[in-house]
Amino acid sequence: MRERKKSSAVEVSSVKKKKEKKTKDNNEPREQKEKEESQSIMKQQKNTTSRSKKEKQRKATEDYQSLRESELSGDEVHGTDHDVDNADDHHEEDQTDGSEGHRGVEESDSSEDEVAPRNTIGDVPLEWYKDEKHIGYDISGKKITKKERQDKLASFLANVDDSKSWRKIYDEYNDEEVELTKEEIRLVQRLLKGKAPHTDFDQYADYVDWFKYDDALHPLSNAPEPKRRFIPSKWESKKVVQYVRAIRKGLIKFDEPKEEEPKFYLLWGDDSSAAEKANHLAYIPAPKPKLPGHEESYNPSLEYIPTQEELNSYQLMYEEDRPKFIPRRFTSLRSVPAYENAVKDSFERCMDLYLCPRVRKKRVNIDPETLKPKLPSRKDLKPYPVACYLEYKGHKGAVVSISTEASGQWFASGSTDGTVRIWEVESGRCLRVLEIGEAIQYVAWNPLPELPVLAVSAGQDVLILNTGLGNEEEQRRVKDLLHVETPTAPDVLDLGLVEDHLLKNLLLALMFTLDGVFGRMASQGRLPLHVFHPTRSIFFVSTKKNIRVYDLLKQRLIKKLETGLKEVSSIAIHPAGDNLIVGSREGKLCWFDMDLSSKPYRVLKCHPKDITNVAFHRSYPLFASCSDDCTAYVFHGMVYSDLNQNPLIVPLEILRGHTSSNGRGVMDCKFHPRQPWLFTAGADSVIRLYCH
Repeated sequence: MRERKKSSAVEVSSVKKKKEKKTKDNNEPREQKEKEESQSIMKQQKNTTSRSKKEKQRKATEDYQSLRESELSGDEVHGTDHDVDNADDHHEEDQTDGSEGHRGVEESDSSEDEVAPRNTIGDVPLEWYKDEKHIGYDISGKKITKKERQDKLASFLANVDDSKSWRKIYDEYNDEEVELTKEEIRLVQRLLKGKAPHTDFDQYADYVDWFKYDDALHPLSNAPEPKRRFIPSKWESKKVVQYVRAIRKGLIKFDEPKEEEPKFYLLWGDDSSAAEKANHLAYIPAPKPKLPGHEESYNPSLEYIPTQEELNSYQLMYEEDRPKFIPRRFTSLRSVPAYENAVKDSFERCMDLYLCPRVRKKRVNIDPETLKPKLPSRKDLKPYPVACYLEYKGHKGAVVSISTEASGQWFASGSTDGTVRIWEVESGRCLRVLEIGEAIQYVAWNPLPELPVLAVSAGQDVLILNTGLGNEEEQRRVKDLLHVETPTAPDVLDLGLVEDHLLKNLLLALMFTLDGVFGRMASQGRLPLHVFHPTRSIFFVSTKKNIRVYDLLKQRLIKKLETGLKEVSSIAIHPAGDNLIVGSREGKLCWFDMDLSSKPYRVLKCHPKDITNVAFHRSYPLFASCSDDCTAYVFHGMVYSDLNQNPLIVPLEILRGHTSSNGRGVMDCKFHPRQPWLFTAGADSVIRLYCH
């Protein structure tokens, strides 16, 4: 700095000498002299500026190296006391330079250190531009956009790579980063140490007594201190009491501190409830009246004007059903008469506003799609029957019952034409036709494959028929089972004539059960529906509206299932034995989980007419229902071994193809014992096989 000041002082003195020399030269014009003089001054100032820049760069490099060495040695980052003292010494030496050196520095070009502020918002708080994308305007009136600030991580990484990051500060007013100079850093260091910011200020200067004691014999006042200066003021105490009373009475109110807006928000919640808790009453607007349309026009289109027939029909209507306004057509607005119901309509409008219930109802915005249960895709639930594969034709009347053989190769069907037919499943060939002579009510195949016998219910008789299937050993066992001597009375079944012990016990159980449990319902003329549990000694019996569950070993009622239906039409039990489906005359299907409750787990409204039968598949998670509406519904019904997981019920397919006959549709449906196939028997005397 000293060298720069001396060089600038020498240059200024040389410039002055040249000026004096040029003024003495009267031969040249005055204007030419001034021009050359100014050019020489500018050239010297440029040279001075370039030398000062180089000197600054060299000095900054030396300072940075000294600071880095001090950082490594454990000293403070912002300099040491020795540096500050040296800086003070240099400053004092600079002050000892001549006044010409100071004037030379002042006359140097310092425009590079003076930067005009970018922000031109004026004397307004910066908070006004907190939410804006700009900050102030330039001289042409265009917005000055804010610079994008780096986040914490990016700024940290940038500071690590930048050795001068500790010199930089953010100027909020001008929206830019400023690098502090060496002089500014020294100024800050002196302030942090509690010293005066400038080195030329002496805060411990000698005291200067400005009072003149000439010709003064006594001090200004020699009186003692008054006593009132040591006693509390009574007037002040009264004033304090007045203020306290005014505050207690509420006459003086203090301004409550303004609550700052929170800088956070509910990420997963809804702040609508907080707004509803406000103390003020919400404004509920009145209902708006209906705006006039084309009909109320004084010259409406012809399509809005009623004909004479329509006017006559209005007279036959009740007054509340009659339209309140009948459109009419006028040639001009001047010819429109006064509205005759103007006062009445105004009165009714006032009554509507007076009697309108101003109640704010909470609306729950729920997407209807979210209320639907999330069911798996039908593609993931295959296989299940979807299309008709075969038709079995041959019966002359309605087919009321079908039953499949245990191996799945054969099935039997009974019809109102008095015949029982045995069919081959895969080929559709009718193997046998058994003439019964009466309308068939029910057919059932023996579940044991080694005894191919068929039970047929016709009229008041139960017939056990030999189907003729199987090998010689199976046929011999069937003949031994069905060997019965000639009965003494044709109306009475003598169980002593039945040789097979198993068949005898079964018939005895059925007779005693029908006599004890169903005697009352049989007296009412209604045969109850019943089904056995697949693995336990439990018997399910349906009344008109309920399902009774009996334990055959203990001979008592163990549970009563409440269906809530008008009349039960069919029942079927799951192969596991813990779930039951019930069909009704009103087209509803109930699923019971007996471990869960005595009320239905699910109620499915699927058929518009009576459900004639329901059935479970033995191995696949499928169940079906058929109805008089000539359709059969196939469902996916998965029962899990985990008791905490409820059964999964998914509608899969609607099977059509049967035609109605005498108001009846599909009479019966049964699943194939091994394949996901469904047999349906219709009143149109056709049996259909639906496959996957």
